[in-house]
Amino acid sequence: MKYLRYIKTTFKITASMLAFGAIVGCSGFLDESDPSNFTVENYFTKPEHARSSVSAIYANLRNPMGSGFGGGTWMMLEFATGLAATDLGQAVNSYYVKDLRNTSDNSYGLDYWSTYYRGIGNANLSIANIPNINMDENEKKMILGEAHCLRAFFYFNLVQMFGEIPLVTEAVDLKSEQLYPEQAKVEQVYDLIVSDLKIAEASGLPWNDQSGKINMGIVKSLMAKVYLTMAGFPLNKGAAYYDLSAKASQEVINSGQYQLFPSYNDLHDPKKKNGSENIFSIQYKTQVIPSNWQVAIIPYNKNISAYSDETGGIYATKDFVESYDSNDLRRKEKQFFFTKFTHEADRSREVELGAYFIYKHFDYDAQTSTTNSDLNWSIIRYADVLLLYAEAMNEVAGPSANVYEAVNAIRKRAELAPLAGLSKDQLREAIWKERWHELCYENITWFDMVRLRKAFNVTTKKFENYVGHKFSYGPVVTERELLFPKPTAEIRNNSKLIQNKGY
Repeated sequence: MKYLRYIKTTFKITASMLAFGAIVGCSGFLDESDPSNFTVENYFTKPEHARSSVSAIYANLRNPMGSGFGGGTWMMLEFATGLAATDLGQAVNSYYVKDLRNTSDNSYGLDYWSTYYRGIGNANLSIANIPNINMDENEKKMILGEAHCLRAFFYFNLVQMFGEIPLVTEAVDLKSEQLYPEQAKVEQVYDLIVSDLKIAEASGLPWNDQSGKINMGIVKSLMAKVYLTMAGFPLNKGAAYYDLSAKASQEVINSGQYQLFPSYNDLHDPKKKNGSENIFSIQYKTQVIPSNWQVAIIPYNKNISAYSDETGGIYATKDFVESYDSNDLRRKEKQFFFTKFTHEADRSREVELGAYFIYKHFDYDAQTSTTNSDLNWSIIRYADVLLLYAEAMNEVAGPSANVYEAVNAIRKRAELAPLAGLSKDQLREAIWKERWHELCYENITWFDMVRLRKAFNVTTKKFENYVGHKFSYGPVVTERELLFPKPTAEIRNNSKLIQNKGY
């Protein structure tokens, strides 16, 4: 699209980081009389430019979801939990993470780093230039709110994964002081995240948006996550931030805009991909930008899919699935997991898959006929918000009717008995367990493990210290696994970056 043509050249904050705001070229190539040749100086002139520049930021959410015979960047956050397995032998980056032998050369980490910093760069470009556009001030404020929220999301993920990181807040060109920035303290990054979310909160965004754009439900849900994380490790801000998290999540609950789906099948129904339970999702569109992880969540060459590629890229460990209560609906066949499916050449013939594959992300039509998935990837579900509220409120005031109501809504759908009569400590771990079992394989569990410094022992069904936790297949977590390594390419090109401990 034309609005992307102004991002012709990337400049190094580090090897592949940001993007941003200058065009380099000779006068013979760039004809300024041609209005389709955009620079930053001549682009941000119309209201449509404001909208399109922010739309460009969303694209950076998608890149880590790419999947194939090389694995997929998104899998990094799942293999790091010790709860995922793979049959994809050539996806060496998956094994490095899964077996706790990760290095700074892992392309998954580099992909997250470079993609999210490109998103930050695009957000900075919008934040710097949209205020100068002559347009409706309310619309301008809302569009800027989207940009600030997206920047907060990218930074929130990066600071959790990599710790002290460069803090880039301006549109960068070759003369910018932030071209090769020093890494910031973790708390400084969180300060910017909170500031961005507060700007988005005050921007007048609607509570819901069926198109999938940033809305107040997303802003408040993300605030609840950020505050809960700040209450725990590594900042340990404690009670005041549990309270902030509880209040933000309660606003989402009280808004009445969201609800749990009655069936788990709704989680992977493309017709229900925005709104209701799906608060914040990465947007896909069949025949335009189809979702691309379907080949990764089916078994290796079992001939059950219309897709030509069946990679067996990621599936659940048997021990994790068996950690669910035996009567938990989520454990049942074709709820969250599946162990058998029909053969692609004969749908009356059933194939045993040999493992627990992930059904909650399964697009039935794409797998059986179209090979062109219309399914979104959910980033924040209402189930997550209910559990954020339950955890935070239990920390603030202990067990209460509202806390039980939130966590028991999750359990009711799973056909489990409601929790009751627990102490604060008992309820805390019960809520954590629901998070592990409800939100598994959604790129959430590893973040929970690090903020809590806790891991779920699938054998004892109890929580234990994260450092020293032994995965069911052998490796033992050390202190270095509290963060991922900063990519080699980035450190090589920015001497101000310091590698994380142990890498």
